[in-house]
Amino acid sequence: MQLKRLFVYLLVINSIVLSGCSGRMSKLALSVPVLEPSPTATSTPSPIPAATQTPVPTATQTSTATLTPTITPTPTITPTPTITPTPTKDWPDVKVLMQAFCRYGPGTAYLYSHGLYEGDQAEIQGRNYSKTWLWIKPENLDRNCWVSASVVEIQGDLATVPVVTTRLPHATLYGPPKDVEASREGDQVLVSWERVWMTQDDDRGYLIEAKLCQNGHLVGVAVHTDDNSYTFNDESGCSKPSGGKLYTVEKHGYTDPVKIPWP
Repeated sequence: MQLKRLFVYLLVINSIVLSGCSGRMSKLALSVPVLEPSPTATSTPSPIPAATQTPVPTATQTSTATLTPTITPTPTITPTPTITPTPTKDWPDVKVLMQAFCRYGPGTAYLYSHGLYEGDQAEIQGRNYSKTWLWIKPENLDRNCWVSASVVEIQGDLATVPVVTTRLPHATLYGPPKDVEASREGDQVLVSWERVWMTQDDDRGYLIEAKLCQNGHLVGVAVHTDDNSYTFNDESGCSKPSGGKLYTVEKHGYTDPVKIPWP
């Protein structure tokens, strides 16, 4: 009971104390000016100057002057002249009168090249100096050969035909003659040499082409022989010297010639 009273007493005391403090605190609250907080000065930040960047010097590109190319003038095209074809020469013709041999050279001393028959036609494209042998192109042959003027009928003017010298077919199966010698007794010149061995089927003897003095004129002759010597009549009195060359002859043609040491 006493405790209950003591508890009530303490409650009353506490209420009084709280009431007194409350009034005092109210007075204090009224007497103390309320300090409004000064507005915080908003410090406007000074703009930080941007770091001045030293501009990196831009490499100045020196523009290389573009040279205007020198214009090479287009050459004026010269029109190609129209080529006027050279007219084919109108060679004299021959008509073969009888069967005959057409040969590799102008004379019977030369090898047979082609056979001619009566009625064959050919063009005359060359001749020897004396006009006794003609260099013809037969219609039925793809090469030229020599024919005696005595076995053909000439149709045209031989004066328009040039004098020609032709090459002999070359053969190498056998060698040229060796130990070629020449001796003179008056107007007679003897030419001799060592015989060249050839098979019987190939052997066609020897050919001598010579220039001889006859009646004060130098005359070209060609002779064939199966022997290993030959005698010529060579006179004196010509302005140019005589001479000759010797060939070995086989059925395929002629060896290189050997110059005769003419006396």
